[in-house]
Amino acid sequence: MMDGRMSGYRRPDGRFGIRNHVLILPCSLCASETARFAAENVKGAVYLANQGGCSLSRRDLKVTLEVLSGIAANPNIYGTVLVGNGCEVVQASLLENEIRKKTNKPLETIVIREEGGSIRAVKKIAELAEKMYADAANVCREEAQLSELILGTECGGSDPTSGLAANPVVGVCCDRVVEHGGTVILSETPELLGTEEILAGRCRNEEISRRLLRMIADYEEDFRRVGENPRSGNPTPGNIAGGITTLEEKSLGCIHKAGSSIINEVVEYGAPIKEKGLVVMDTPGQDIASILGMAAAGAQAVIFSTGHGTPTGSAILPVIKLTANRETAEKMADNTDFDCSGVLEGLCSMENAGAELFDMVEEVCNGRKTKAEELGFQDVSMARYCNFA
Repeated sequence: MMDGRMSGYRRPDGRFGIRNHVLILPCSLCASETARFAAENVKGAVYLANQGGCSLSRRDLKVTLEVLSGIAANPNIYGTVLVGNGCEVVQASLLENEIRKKTNKPLETIVIREEGGSIRAVKKIAELAEKMYADAANVCREEAQLSELILGTECGGSDPTSGLAANPVVGVCCDRVVEHGGTVILSETPELLGTEEILAGRCRNEEISRRLLRMIADYEEDFRRVGENPRSGNPTPGNIAGGITTLEEKSLGCIHKAGSSIINEVVEYGAPIKEKGLVVMDTPGQDIASILGMAAAGAQAVIFSTGHGTPTGSAILPVIKLTANRETAEKMADNTDFDCSGVLEGLCSMENAGAELFDMVEEVCNGRKTKAEELGFQDVSMARYCNFA
């Protein structure tokens, strides 16, 4: 058991990061390969692949700007080098302006066309990122209370062990984070379908309850407008093979990640979080896109529960993966950080497993690397609402 503190880096904007990354961030798909090549040639730089940034509807432009600016503002990031192509919808100058609204951290901008092509741009990007990395290395670690932690929660590749044990163990851990004054995010809107009234009854007031119910209803309505149903793709084939029969059944297991705390806020995808305690974010069920939205909101770490196992990681934040499936823990040991299968086997209690997971969260917040970090996995996906314009 640790003392409810974490060590990391105080940013100029006052926020606290548990990692100290230099980010090379492309504004669009057309700038992504140039940014990737530059990142691969700079020690210590991380890179966020961007599969969009152009041919966007107004709704998707708003979401993209919110998410990309939020990623640059994430406290795990020391500073950012923006890379634009020059003609995309998400212009480098536009994104730079959005980032500066959220943070005063180091920020540099390169436009490939203005540099005279990718080769010259890569050289300039690398020079800026190398200097930024040297400056980041001089930032001293300091301590902070866990009350400054924003912890995201995710579940994927679920099977019955997820709802029976893994997610409830996460819930015990998250209640402890909230007890320490921290913030926990419950994500995955489609996996709240069927649990609306349960969650609405946990909201702090009627206004938050109405926002939660509207968020879930709107998600389902978006599918109906194009003649689809979210249940046609969820549960997934893996969920069904594992024994989950309906989306509502999956949802009832999913919400255990939120523990027993009161819901204090409901926020849009990638939007900044203003309240402490338990927060619900409107994210897709696709795990990697959901994680990116929570990172954009300022989450420093994510707990990811899984039945079948997953290699998922993030360039921005540590992803702590756990399972209550003994076979998965053994077969995917190089991807799994925490095995709580003992809960189902009667070897430990839910409370004890949750306390041990909380200790691991503290260790990760104090510098311990997750399996995905050790492997260098940097998965990226962003939610979108419309086809390319």
